[in-house]
Amino acid sequence: MVEILNGKELAKKIRKNLKIEVEHLKQVGIFPKLAVIMVGDNSSSEVYVKNKSFACKKVGIAFEEFLLNKSTTEEELLDLIEKINADKNIHGILLQSPVPRHIDINKAFRTILPQKDVDGFHPMNVGNLVIGEDCFISCTPYGIMKLLEEYQIEIEGKNAVILGRSNIVGKPMVQCLLKQNATITVCHSKTKGIQKIVKNADIIISAIGKPHFVTSDMIKEGAVVVDVGINRLSDGTIVGDVEFESVSQKASYITPVPGGIGPMTIAMLLTNVVKAAKIQNKI
Repeated sequence: MVEILNGKELAKKIRKNLKIEVEHLKQVGIFPKLAVIMVGDNSSSEVYVKNKSFACKKVGIAFEEFLLNKSTTEEELLDLIEKINADKNIHGILLQSPVPRHIDINKAFRTILPQKDVDGFHPMNVGNLVIGEDCFISCTPYGIMKLLEEYQIEIEGKNAVILGRSNIVGKPMVQCLLKQNATITVCHSKTKGIQKIVKNADIIISAIGKPHFVTSDMIKEGAVVVDVGINRLSDGTIVGDVEFESVSQKASYITPVPGGIGPMTIAMLLTNVVKAAKIQNKI
């Protein structure tokens, strides 16, 4: 019988604990605050920013939006980041992606102070993750690890297959699983024989953005399946990368879409903001 990895419930528990921690910080004069920068008018980004704002308010984290039009120059964006870097009342900075093509997003990420980089994209945080030092971890991989931990899923010695090699999920996910002594294979658009590779996996993490890509004939009995994909079908339905109905008949654990990794990503963002506030106030 498959068990659902309920990210929605765990995220609720994390937010409850964070709310208590934020109240304690406020009692000693520390008011955690997140700044979100959005360039352009991407409708999906607007929804994500709204969700982040709502989540911050629920736990007592202050929230400020910087909405820039799509004609904003790279120099103007970098100047804004530097200004927020210097603001001691703002502890976390998040640059919502995507940004317009004329802006080098990696240059923007490098401009954010590492101690305010609550998305974990600054090269210093990425490097510290690789060598096992304390750092801000990209929120989705961080959320996946917390969910696996909550359900006491054994990682050490297991074969883990990651579908997707993005800087946001795939690459940091490798480091998180490696730290827990998993054996990892990363599959991407150039990988040959993906079905055979996935069939050998004890843990499958799919983050490729292809609806229903992972089917039941691709997985072995008892595999743990984590679906990061959020895909909108032509009829407006939201589905993951995994064909949930059939795969759940063979998996031992599986995440739903929605209600799996999405809520955990936001919960870990809030966790990182609180951590940033404590670091910057030497707590």
